[in-house]
Amino acid sequence: MIVRIMGEGQVRLDDGHLTELNKLDDELLSEMERGDESGFRRTLGALLDAVRGAGSPLPDDSLEPSELILPSPEATLEEVQEMLTGDGLIPG
Repeated sequence: MIVRIMGEGQVRLDDGHLTELNKLDDELLSEMERGDESGFRRTLGALLDAVRGAGSPLPDDSLEPSELILPSPEATLEEVQEMLTGDGLIPG
């Protein structure tokens, strides 16, 4: 799976990491629903760190289509809410 972190580039990520990422995604959704800004910041950072840690960066000139697009670490709660689908940021 190719994942893009907005403003940073793309990483190739094995599908086996989706369970861990979905747990963080669920936590992020819960914090957003509660309006917990500090929890949202912490969990968004953890989610992006997990993707960076488990993924292999693609070259900057790579033009592969992204299967998943995640917000930048500086994204606001409101900006992330606009990106959400029924499943959250990560499908499944």
